[in-house]
Amino acid sequence: MTKDGERWVAGVDGCPTGWIVVAHQVEAPEAAVIHHAPTFSHILSDTRDFAVIAIDIPIGLPESVTTGGRDADISARRVLGSRQSAVFAMPSRRAVYADTYPEACDAALATSDPPKKISKQAYNLFPKVREVDALMTPDVQTRVFEVHPEVAFWALNDEAPLATAKKVKSRPNPDGLAQRRALLIGAGYDRAFVETEHFKRKVAGPDDQLDATVNAHAATRILKGTAKRFPADPKIDSHGLRMEIWG
Repeated sequence: MTKDGERWVAGVDGCPTGWIVVAHQVEAPEAAVIHHAPTFSHILSDTRDFAVIAIDIPIGLPESVTTGGRDADISARRVLGSRQSAVFAMPSRRAVYADTYPEACDAALATSDPPKKISKQAYNLFPKVREVDALMTPDVQTRVFEVHPEVAFWALNDEAPLATAKKVKSRPNPDGLAQRRALLIGAGYDRAFVETEHFKRKVAGPDDQLDATVNAHAATRILKGTAKRFPADPKIDSHGLRMEIWG
């Protein structure tokens, strides 16, 4: 029988060619390992049988939205101070599944109040949202949880928003990366692991690797019952999925 401390958790962050996965046993963040997974299904079927998978991707798609997206997006954004713009306002399921950008904008306009289009940047995230959504069920959601790295860092930083951004003008910000690395090292992750760039930049940037790592820490908190959920009482989408963000 597997003891609680021997169970594996995984933190997952998207990258252009798939997903970055940081995994470790619950009580052993210092022994974390990192790898690239081409698809979300590869993560679900990993032989380590992750007890919790914490992934930075929206889970649960609304039929319609108001200003700010889902309640989960709005609730999580409130604790982040100057970092609140990092939380993406999720549009409707209809917009996410549109075939083209103009069709997605039309769908977003028709399912938002007040009507609002979506950015091209948001549209480019939709394939990954659909990839995860296609495999999500209420049963799968018992071990796969939506997290957000900035919310996870907020929790790790004594529930205070971070003072610096991890990127400035789309480029890694050394001060922001240093602050996040220090928090992860303080949480028990190996300094060399946290400071090493494990992938070429075309695969994943240093911020992606830190996000996957803090997501693994959030997975540990979820498993231990110490993570916070935004909102405390989430709504359920048309597929029976909870619309919530953990940190």
